[in-house]
Amino acid sequence: MKKMDLLKSFAAITIAAPLLATTHPYIVTGHDMVQSSNKSLSTFKVLETHKDSVIARVEDSDKAGLSHIAHEENHRCGGYFAFETLKEAQQFVKDFAINGAKVNKTIFADYSLNQSELVERTIAQADELSIRNTILKLSSYHNRYYKSDTGVQSQAWLKSHWESLTNHRNDIKVEYFDHTRYPQKSVVATIKGKSDDIIVVGGHADSIAGWWNQAGSKAPGADDNASGTATVTETLRVLAASGYQPEKTIKFMAYAAEEVGLLGSKDIAQTFKRQNKSVVGVLQLDMTNFNGSNEDISIITDYTSEAQNTFLTKLIDTYLGNLSWGYSSCGYGCSDHASWHSQGYPASIPFEAHKNDMNGHIHTARDTIERSGGDAEHALKFAKLALAYVIELDK
Repeated sequence: MKKMDLLKSFAAITIAAPLLATTHPYIVTGHDMVQSSNKSLSTFKVLETHKDSVIARVEDSDKAGLSHIAHEENHRCGGYFAFETLKEAQQFVKDFAINGAKVNKTIFADYSLNQSELVERTIAQADELSIRNTILKLSSYHNRYYKSDTGVQSQAWLKSHWESLTNHRNDIKVEYFDHTRYPQKSVVATIKGKSDDIIVVGGHADSIAGWWNQAGSKAPGADDNASGTATVTETLRVLAASGYQPEKTIKFMAYAAEEVGLLGSKDIAQTFKRQNKSVVGVLQLDMTNFNGSNEDISIITDYTSEAQNTFLTKLIDTYLGNLSWGYSSCGYGCSDHASWHSQGYPASIPFEAHKNDMNGHIHTARDTIERSGGDAEHALKFAKLALAYVIELDK
């Protein structure tokens, strides 16, 4: 392509960009994102530096590049929190420092294991084909971008699907969580328990690809994160079908707009904090189907609950004894668990592989189920873990 033609092409993309522009120019991100962002993004400007993070401003034209740096150079999905105003970002940094240090300090959770018969009977009902079909359906959308029509449609399908899985239960409600600044909604299913204590199992439902025109780019997002959403769905399906009656209230969440600054989960977690809700545990399922490491499950150690992480390893050893596990880290704000951690709630994220071994095709049109072997066998391991997690934490 001639240089002039190339410039015209970029000009056309730039003219179209305001239609897709985010309204969250202030971000909080980790120190490791700064050097690459300063070098590659013309509008990236650090405003404040803090112990674990920085506050920066990034214009709309560089948001896609920021996501690219988070993925390609820092090996993470997400990587920053986005805000409307500087004041909101500053308050978040203060709250993160206070609440993150208090995780598990004021929340009681029983991490003993004594539900073996029920757990073993329940996890046997988890089905690979069920997970695979959900991945295939979600990845059939052109994309699930938070401002695209298909991103709205995919969430409408998911809400309808969850309703179809639970409509035989009058104690289960499926609803939207509306976000005022963008059209994609989060989907929340609630199994009402005897107490107001809450267990959350969630993963983000949006997908993204490319540097430009994300609303038009093909982003099947089979692994990132149809796999995690399908794993959440299977956990809900099995518990609903088995007739499980929880002691605590269990909420299943498919978050909107994770790929552009953890917007959906941040909104929900902050709302729960303002409403003084008692969340005793959060399990984040983000990318569960690409078996890239020798170990089956990698437990992320940073910005998570150490006590709950140990609980997960006990669950694996006890109920999934043929599986191996290890530890890894993913950096600041790498997925929705960080939204809950920032509000002082104990959160964990068991991941599909060590971060350096993660699926290299995410955020591209190549993120299809074929890249994970064409089945959902790896994700099935995480569904069984999620079921064990819910049942043993629900005392």
